[in-house]
Amino acid sequence: MSKKKRIPLRKCVGCQEKQEKKALVRIVRTPEGKILHDKGGKMAGRGSYICPKSSCLEKALKNKGIERALGGKIESELAEQLKETLPEKEDGTRG
Repeated sequence: MSKKKRIPLRKCVGCQEKQEKKALVRIVRTPEGKILHDKGGKMAGRGSYICPKSSCLEKALKNKGIERALGGKIESELAEQLKETLPEKEDGTRG
């Protein structure tokens, strides 16, 4: 019998739902202290995850979930960049 491969789960800091790691967007605090959008999911540093929905990003920014998870301040430039680069909007379209 072959073993089933374990799928890593992560919790969204916006809606607090657990989902597959690949389905979420990763934000990372680098060892230098910068907070960046980790497009490839492989950057070194402390990671935080959000759903690819604008409502989850808004919740995470409002309740400071990303800042708490990463231990740093989110710049307004990064917040705007994340809003623009989110894979999905609320209506299911990309953009």
